Amino acid sequence: MSTTHRVLILGAGYAGLAAATQLAARTGKADVQVTLVNAQERFTERLRLHLTATGQRVAELDIPTLLAKTGAHFVRGWVTAVDAHAKTVRIDDNRVLRYDTLVYGLGSVTDTAAVPGVEEHAYTLDGVGDATTLADRLARLGGGTVVVVGSGLTGVEASAEIAEQHPELDVVLVGRQDPGATMTAKARSHLRAALARLGVRVISGTAVTKVLPDGVELVGAQTLAADVVLWTAGTRVSPLAAAAGLTVDERGRVVTDPTLRSVSHPDVYAIGDAAAVRQGYGVLHGTCQSGMPTGVHAAVSIARTLRGKQPRQFRFGYYHTPVSLGRNDAVVQFTHPDDSPRRGCLTGRPAVWYKETVSASPWPTYRRMTTMPSSGAFWPRGGRFTRLRDDAR
Repeated sequence: MSTTHRVLILGAGYAGLAAATQLAARTGKADVQVTLVNAQERFTERLRLHLTATGQRVAELDIPTLLAKTGAHFVRGWVTAVDAHAKTVRIDDNRVLRYDTLVYGLGSVTDTAAVPGVEEHAYTLDGVGDATTLADRLARLGGGTVVVVGSGLTGVEASAEIAEQHPELDVVLVGRQDPGATMTAKARSHLRAALARLGVRVISGTAVTKVLPDGVELVGAQTLAADVVLWTAGTRVSPLAAAAGLTVDERGRVVTDPTLRSVSHPDVYAIGDAAAVRQGYGVLHGTCQSGMPTGVHAAVSIARTLRGKQPRQFRFGYYHTPVSLGRNDAVVQFTHPDDSPRRGCLTGRPAVWYKETVSASPWPTYRRMTTMPSSGAFWPRGGRFTRLRDDAR
């Protein structure tokens, strides 16, 4: 019988690709087979989808090319089922892959089911295809109104980009909270001034209850006309983890122990948006800055386990919130490890440089990790903010 240990990684987002490059580099020629499954060969830079959505060109980053010299295998296909008891994964309903260790990183997508009409009438930014479809629609409009629903960071960046690239369009940003609500007064003021300068009209303190073919309905039955609706309000995860019998939280995310292993299936690691990872300040929320470390940590833990060592606990502290405001402006809010704002922030051109550096950094980081895996194992651990109470000595 073969003694090869099969590690199967599902999803090549920021977390999954970090896990694949790390693990392949750390196990080398050992009896470990690393397989990465993803629906597309192109890596999706979620941090740049608002650029694609406005017709701007971004690099086409090829996952198989990145993995070519690492020894990791790439399988293109959609994951349609996970059998945690049999340790199998079904791909495209017609292929079965077996594993000894599973890394579950299927991530999240826009929640289009919670509000009527979103699925039928709204655009989303879940991938390059979605963004390209929106870009084509915006280019054909020639005039009219675009309503962006969701005043979080994705909605802010998308509305600013659309307003700057398409000045002929009226852009309206609708959300429950004021844009930049979690920032300091200085950063929030800069963000709001930038949106105003770009002509973005902000309607906050309300919610969309229905998306119509020609607009949206707000709380209180007020309607807002729109030629295009972009939905960025809320996310959901794949139901596959719950269907597989893994313990999940109320949002369907895999509940992990402090080492990122499933609390119900220790041969399964969960990373990125797919995982409910508890820290001293609460559960991680999905971002690139926390997603990549979870992927690296899972890879390091698997490598340690294969050498007969115990995996270490995962700890992560946030450090910034960078937001682009078109191509010529941005704001960066520096944060405490629990994601609450520090006093310091960057605005204007320095913030533009900072934000672009952050957005461009993952791919070079992956390339570097294929030969120098230790280079990706550095991130803020968060000190007392991330320490769980039962960790205290």
